[in-house]
Formats: sequence, structure tokens, C-alpha cells
Amino acid sequence: MAAGGSGRAARRAVLWVPDWPVAAAVAEGVADPQVPVAVHDGRGVVVASAPARRAGVHRGMRRRSAQQVCPELVLLTADPVRDARAFEPLVQAVETVVAEVEVVRPGMIVFLARGPVRHVGSEDALAELLVGTVATETGAECQVGLGDGLLAAMLAARAGVLVPAGPGATAGFLGAQDVGALTLAASTRQVEAETVELVDLLRRLGLRTLGAFAALETGDVAARFGTRGLAAHRLARGLDMRPPTSRRPEDDVVAASELDPPAERADVAAFAARALAEQLAERMLRRGVVCARLRVSARTEDGNELVRTWSIDGAPTAAELTDRVRWQLEGWLSGRSGRAPSAPLTHLELTAQEVSPAGAVQDGLWGRSLRGHAQAGRAALRVQGLLGAEGVLVPVLQGGRDPRAGARLVAWGDDPAPLRRPDAPWPGQVPPPWPATVPAEPVPVRLVDAAGVLVRVDARGRASAAPASVVVPPPPEAVGQGPPPVPAGEYPLRAWAGPWPVTERWWSTEGRRRAYVQVVPDGAPALLLAVERGAWQVEGVYD
Repeated sequence: MAAGGSGRAARRAVLWVPDWPVAAAVAEGVADPQVPVAVHDGRGVVVASAPARRAGVHRGMRRRSAQQVCPELVLLTADPVRDARAFEPLVQAVETVVAEVEVVRPGMIVFLARGPVRHVGSEDALAELLVGTVATETGAECQVGLGDGLLAAMLAARAGVLVPAGPGATAGFLGAQDVGALTLAASTRQVEAETVELVDLLRRLGLRTLGAFAALETGDVAARFGTRGLAAHRLARGLDMRPPTSRRPEDDVVAASELDPPAERADVAAFAARALAEQLAERMLRRGVVCARLRVSARTEDGNELVRTWSIDGAPTAAELTDRVRWQLEGWLSGRSGRAPSAPLTHLELTAQEVSPAGAVQDGLWGRSLRGHAQAGRAALRVQGLLGAEGVLVPVLQGGRDPRAGARLVAWGDDPAPLRRPDAPWPGQVPPPWPATVPAEPVPVRLVDAAGVLVRVDARGRASAAPASVVVPPPPEAVGQGPPPVPAGEYPLRAWAGPWPVTERWWSTEGRRRAYVQVVPDGAPALLLAVERGAWQVEGVYD
């Protein structure tokens, strides 16, 4: 959406659904609207329902803390696909009032206000019509705000107000807002992370409000904060993120594919979407451009067209483009929408719109990302398209008491966020250093004493005898199974340490009690062994 004039930002309207991840869970039948509900992303609470907030649950709270203040709280894992799938009927309801809308994220829609306001007569009438239409057709409660510029409109929607037109009114509305509001306009993970860093720096410099930040000279902002700081400065001043230009706009970047056979399910169409997202990101990189909107178009066997536009800022990666397309396909093909495709999809097209040169985009602090990283990413996406989403996994370090719990595998392109805080205290943690190799599945072994009797560990963590050797049985024959971490045989021990007892969740039926021992066999690498319910197994191999 282009700005409407050289000196002022375009008048925009934003429709926002409060607590959308919770509302989406309710719409999908996952949660009961009458009980306290919170959605968490493994690091903390992302959003809490009104009953949960009344009980003391708030954004950023750790799971255990949230359950302490509200024992009846229902905790749900964040699911962007669920949020987008449930949001599609609401977007279709808005389209009965407004011709062209953009989805910023599930739960928020933005569009230029001038045309719809002229059509219905006034801004108040437009807001009332949208709220009533959404409530009637979807049952969701939403808020509508209008303002000059994207950030002013977003904040107006969250407050449920209409900011009068004009730079004076916009500056007065934005001036007292906390500088953290800048993160609302971020549409990708990279931009959000950069904005969070910028906000933290501004606060440490004493610039705690948008008005204080907007008062800085543009040249000083460019010299101190770079391109991201300039974009945030324009938002704080009530302007559009990009300044208007008299140059002819860049041509759209397009990637299209025919689906053969036609796709009836979202997971099938997602394979083609991954390849298209990779093509689009590569073409944008070759042309040295960034975009502001991603247009997803599909055509069905009977000739019907499906179109949706997503706001996406900066230079999106192939994974970020894939996320938007996958979310949109879920919205179209899940069957929840009142206007689902009338036939399978035969054509899929991605278009990067509002393209602009990326020459002003700064490199990272340590220079450009290596070319090999981009090539590896493209190769991973190709393999993922052949094997499926779970065919390429990435390890993510996280908190835990043992090496197996200290890492998790996520699909390539998904958010590599730990489910447990690595910096949290973990009483009973296996002492460092941890082994460098953790088998995909624990390898059963026998730890015996000098008489060949199995060593046992009692509830107090005391060994029944000093370990003398470790016996590794032959591995079971399995097609495609790799070599075992330790060849079969009996290995006398040169040294050992432990045991270290670990008891987790002793108060529940899911509790576990085990003990760890480090051993140095003769003729084999050092091992980390664990015993649970009398059975020993290899949990890790030291270099």
C-alpha cells in the first residue's frame, strides 16, 4: 500500500482481534472459553485470556509461575498454523465490506481507509460496520482503529479509537506511547529481533517514549541506528516506514508453479509452496530488492481464483515466505472457511509486491552472511520438499538435566526456540562436560562388578558394588540402522565416577528416577551410562 502524499502518511484502518491465539484455540474446539486459558511458546506465556488475566496470568510469565497463580489454568502450545487457519473466515468476512485487505499476522488486518470511508460515509460508520460484520459472521469480537501511518493505526485499534487526521493529532497520540510499541509493526522474526534490540538500546539511552525518539534529528538517527533505526524513526513520527519516492517502482517478483496432480490437502500443496518460496527469495536476492507485501494466488480445477495478501517487511527469507504460504493454504483448504475452494488447486503463484532496492539494507555486525549458508538453506528446502517437513531436522539447545533432554529437533524453517530455558537452574543436572555424541536411541548395556553381577543403585544413590566392566550386547538387526556407538563386547573399566541420582516430577505419575555414571572402558571411548528401573543404557559418548 503506497503512501498517499509526499509529506503525510496514508490514512489506514486496522482491525485487531484481542487475544487471537486464544480465540483461535476456542474456534478450533481446543479450549473452553469459560475457563482460564493461556498460550505459551516454551519460553513464556504469549497471550492469556481475560479470565486468566484476572487470576494474575500475564504475558511473559513462565509456565510454572502461571500455574502457581492460577492452578486451573489450561496451557496450550503456540501454533501459528492453527491461528492462521482459524483467521481465514474472519478475513473473508472483512472482504465483504472492504475490497482489498492485507493480513499483518493472524489476528490483525490493515487496509487503506480512504475508499471504504467514502463508500460507507464516515470513519465511525466503517468501524461499526466492520465490528458488526465480524461478530455476525464469525462470532469474534474485534476492535477497529484508524490513524495516519501504520503504527498509529495499530495503536488506535488496540485502544479502540479513531485518531483524527493530521500530523498534529498523530504526533500527540503517538508521543506518550512507550517506545516498545515499535515492535508491533514488525512482520518477520528478523525484523522483530532487530526492533527488540533497538528498543532496548533506546531505553538504555533514556528514550522511553515514541515522542522522545521522534524528536531526534533524522541525520543523527541514521548515523547512530542505521537503516532499521530510520524505519522505526519514521513510524514514531507517524509516517510510513519507507519514504515516498519519485522513481518508477520496481517490477513485481513472481514465482509460479502448476500442481500436477491437483492438490486437495494443505500438506500436499505445501511441498510446492516451499519450492516456490525458495525461488522467490532467490530471485529477490539476485535482483537486490526487498518487498512490503506477499501476494498468494491459487487457481482451482474449475477456474476459480483465490487471492490473499500478507504484509511482510524487508528481505524475507525462504522460510518466512513458506510460513505465510503454508498458513494461507491451511486457511483455504482446512474446510473451516465458509468459502472453501470448489475444486482442487491446480496453480500456485507467489508475488512480491511493493518491491524496492535493498541497497540501503545494512550487513550484519560481522559482515555479510556466508554464501554457503544460503546455499545450504536452499538445499535443505529442496530435500524437505522431497521427504516432507520432518525430513530435515535442526538441533536446538535447551535446558535439561541430561544431554538427551538438553536438545530438541525441529523441522527446518520452523522457529528454533527452546522449550526450556537453558539458563535456568537444573538441580541434579549431570555434571559437565557433557558427551559430544548422543545416540538417537539409548543403547542397552550391562554394568557389572568384579564377580559379573549387575551393579544396582538404590534410592539413596549408592551403588551395590564398584563397577568393573561394561558389557555391550550385539545390536538387533534393523534395516537402515547405522553402526552402534560402541562395538559389542566386554570392556574392563579403567576409571569411573558417580552415581548421580536424578528424580524428576516425583509428585506426579509421570515422574522419573534414574542415576548416571561416567565410565572409561579399556579399548572404547568414555561413556555416560544411565540406569532406570534396573536397566543400564548408553546415554552419550565422549570424544
